[in-house]
Amino acid sequence: MSDNEISVITSQEELNAFCTALSKSDVIFVDTEFHRESTYWPTLCLIQAAADDVEGMIDPMVDGLDLKPFLYLMADPDIGKVFHAARQDMEIFTRMLGAPPAPIFDTQIAAMALGLGDSISYENLISQLTGNQVDKSSQFTDWTRRPLSQKQLKYALGDVTHLRAAYRKMAETLDAKDRWSWIEADHMALSAPELYMTDPKDAWKRMKIRRHRKDYLAVLKNVSIWREALAQELNRPRSRILKDDAIQEISDQRPRDAQALERLRSVPKGFANSRHGGGLLSAINEALDNVDEIAPDVDRPKHRGPSPAGASDLLRVLLKQICDDASVTPRLVANASDLEKIASGDGADTEVMSGWRYDLFGKHAQNLLHGKLAVTFNKGQIEMFDTSDLKDSQPEV
Repeated sequence: MSDNEISVITSQEELNAFCTALSKSDVIFVDTEFHRESTYWPTLCLIQAAADDVEGMIDPMVDGLDLKPFLYLMADPDIGKVFHAARQDMEIFTRMLGAPPAPIFDTQIAAMALGLGDSISYENLISQLTGNQVDKSSQFTDWTRRPLSQKQLKYALGDVTHLRAAYRKMAETLDAKDRWSWIEADHMALSAPELYMTDPKDAWKRMKIRRHRKDYLAVLKNVSIWREALAQELNRPRSRILKDDAIQEISDQRPRDAQALERLRSVPKGFANSRHGGGLLSAINEALDNVDEIAPDVDRPKHRGPSPAGASDLLRVLLKQICDDASVTPRLVANASDLEKIASGDGADTEVMSGWRYDLFGKHAQNLLHGKLAVTFNKGQIEMFDTSDLKDSQPEV
């Protein structure tokens, strides 16, 4: 092996020493490579980690390698874990640990608080913060194959070494702008255990509710449970068992037998008489025979009164201007649904009307709707002004 060749940790002794070195830092930088195209559960293929003065990669596919020393670090409440776009990494470690890693820092979330963009890609983040260019050509290579190439390893290690440099700059800016509190709620939501729960009985909640008839809801729920349980048992993606469109059509048409099921356009030909067709029909018939017991209670969407013409558009202009001035991504402050609720006078329960979001935008939104704030264009620039200034400047008659 040459001096410049990148190696991977494959022995217990190396792993123990690496984790001891990582444990000396109060923050570690973590990324994973995994394979999921043909499985329900992600197959963990590589773990990359770094601290201030150490970085390395662990091969979790080595037979007999005990990952507990690293998992202890992921569960340690005194060590922060930094990710980029953490959702899938969190899912993997939550399944291994039985609970989400904590505390965490997601650079994609923090980027919104610093005005760097909505759902910013890793390469764009690194380019903006460090000026480095990330080679992503190995991103979609097969990480299950061994040995991994030097090009793959260089790419994978860069995912945490660049992350380390980016985090330092972001932390400095969050300190300077006093914005750590702006990202607390989003990180708490990302650390919620229920986000990673895969109990089949809750699978129907992922489905779009197109009808509110009880028989439709009962079949939708039961078939979703059946599909989720089978996907987990076979370790296959949900869509490889039955697509969402097929579940919707089954819930609408409610076939009782194989002949009726076979006639549905979205159900694969021959599925009704396959080895799993009987289980699907049992789920359908059980739902139809016990509609009242199985159908979930689903609230109908609230019909809000019409908002004043153009009110939400004005709020959108106001939001963009305020966020541009504050260098923050608008979606972190308010989404389209929030703006519609505020425009129709039903926004009191939104996050916009409390905490830092209210101070930044919510109070100005209220003033705009109540005529206390105006938005105008001046030489191509949007400007806001207090309408009381106009009243004060009016000549007395």
